[in-house]
Amino acid sequence: MYKKILLPTDGSENAERAAEHAFRFGSRSGAEIVILNVIETPRFTGIRSADREELRNNLEQEGQKSFDRISNILTGLSSGEKCEKEMKLTFKFKEGSPADTILKTIAEENIDLVVMGTSGKHGFNRFLLGSVAENTMRSAPCPVLIVR
Repeated sequence: MYKKILLPTDGSENAERAAEHAFRFGSRSGAEIVILNVIETPRFTGIRSADREELRNNLEQEGQKSFDRISNILTGLSSGEKCEKEMKLTFKFKEGSPADTILKTIAEENIDLVVMGTSGKHGFNRFLLGSVAENTMRSAPCPVLIVR
């Protein structure tokens, strides 16, 4: 069925719920799950270089905590549920615009399925910032499962 599943994470509860769904798909097909954390570098514009480096380090630490939580979720699920096939987990940090980076990763990694959480933004915030999940869903060449 699926050979490679992309799980973008922003550390949110919805991303953690998406991890559970990715596990279920992956455990049935033996798919590799590529867990992606994107550091949004366009937000660094106008920030002093010393502050930029500190901000990048803080975001990398938050990304690592997110990876650790998802790894714990997947480990807990694999010990509590029957894994039909062995799965490989790959963790990736990338910098850039989240939606663009997700779409590039889909192409680079030959992703068959994207499983991602929504940010929970509504109304004016969503209008101003856009929705990474919506942009991914509209532009991805593969199926996208959005989890809330």
